[in-house]
Amino acid sequence: MPKIRLDDIEYNSEDMSENAKAQLISLQFADAQIRKLQQEIAISETARQAYIAALKHEIKESGITPIPNEKDLDEED
Repeated sequence: MPKIRLDDIEYNSEDMSENAKAQLISLQFADAQIRKLQQEIAISETARQAYIAALKHEIKESGITPIPNEKDLDEED
């Protein structure tokens, strides 16, 4: 294992105890999982925006009109 940096301090991972090396491996795994989940969130957010656009299009094409909210009704008075 190469050098690692924690709080702007470099350490040689070869000098670490077996327990410290195991913690480092767990940390690297957690970091990889976080990156994977962030990518999945980005994909899901993109899909969500596409679904919103498709739903708006379908609503517009079907001629459905919005339900007026209370603010709109007050302005008519």
